[in-house]
Amino acid sequence: MRATSTLMFLACIAISLSGMSASIGHNSTQKSSNKSSGIITGAEQTEKYLPYLKGKRVGVLANPTTVIGNRHLVDSLLARGINIVKVFGPEHGFRGNASAGVDVNDEQDKTTGLKVISLYGPKQKPSREDLADVDIMVFDIQDVGCRFYTYINVLGKIMEACAENGKELLILDRPNPNGYLVDGPILDMRLKSGIGMFPIPIAHGMTIAEFAQMINGEGWLPNKMTCKLKIIRMVNYNHDMSYTLPVKPSPNLNTQQSIMLYPSVCLFEGTIISQGRGTHTPFTILGSPLLKGKYSFTFKPISIPGMSESPLHMNEVCYGLDLQNYDIKKLRKSRRINIQWMIDLYNAYPDKERFFDRSQSKQIGNIDYLAGTYDFKKQIIEGKSAKEIQASWEPQLSQYKEMRKKYLLYK
Repeated sequence: MRATSTLMFLACIAISLSGMSASIGHNSTQKSSNKSSGIITGAEQTEKYLPYLKGKRVGVLANPTTVIGNRHLVDSLLARGINIVKVFGPEHGFRGNASAGVDVNDEQDKTTGLKVISLYGPKQKPSREDLADVDIMVFDIQDVGCRFYTYINVLGKIMEACAENGKELLILDRPNPNGYLVDGPILDMRLKSGIGMFPIPIAHGMTIAEFAQMINGEGWLPNKMTCKLKIIRMVNYNHDMSYTLPVKPSPNLNTQQSIMLYPSVCLFEGTIISQGRGTHTPFTILGSPLLKGKYSFTFKPISIPGMSESPLHMNEVCYGLDLQNYDIKKLRKSRRINIQWMIDLYNAYPDKERFFDRSQSKQIGNIDYLAGTYDFKKQIIEGKSAKEIQASWEPQLSQYKEMRKKYLLYK
């Protein structure tokens, strides 16, 4: 996904997806919550789409979260006689072998022998030639419900390619673990980039299939094209449900805590504050060496292959906030992104001119692109309260919430 407008993919938001096989629940109660709720994902309802795929030449957009139970969807479909002709891989690759921000080359999958076409590098979307021998595309990737988590952008590019070439897109829907949350400033389209392509808030509160319907319905594809969609809806899901992902979407989103904190904590990627990359608890801790004496909690980022090879403040002791045991129920009850942490750490940081200085590390993203507005940085510097900052997101946020209702498939 490389273009002038997508330079921000090199920010840390582009989280690595290698090594994604373990459950991310903290305890047995969390691990069993999905089973007790009875949620059945789109991919698991094979009886609803296998007959539709029979006899067709199938292309699949997939990564390691694309699973039926403990088996990859592609492996499962091939075993059931579906004619998959090729696979498309997003950032980090089809099997999740590439590190964050690293171009992924086309390859042949060692397990299946299938051709894998990379959509992370010079090519952002399938070409006409790529789709010439494809009758239908399948999209099945786990999202986490944030504007700067890039798979809704991949979805848009796949829809664009399908619309241009007259191909149908089959979406196997999955829960949004942050589906309860609709909050943040609406993206100022002057800040459109690889970490924000659509005029939506930071937390969009939609599943992938719902978002696809919004892309079509709001005319967000070039020339207001529409993509022919077939959606396999989930069973027994609603947006307020707690959902523990069966496969971690990234080594840097490796716990349920990190996924739930991500809409709030990822904003710190536009600051000099470490979000815990280079530790085994990323996105649950915040700190900097210059906060010594302000906070007692400490951690030291190191190089961790497959997670963070050169993290911010590497090999330095950082002082800051420990959110590993923060009560997520508070976030769910408030239905707001927590921006008080940003206010508090900015106020505590001694060198305020460097707080939003992204030149300190190649892994730091521009706060304007992350927040989606030029105002957020100014408001923090000016000492605005959380309530004042949140109030500035209106009336656009309420207008988005109303628009969103048209595309919801679940309560």
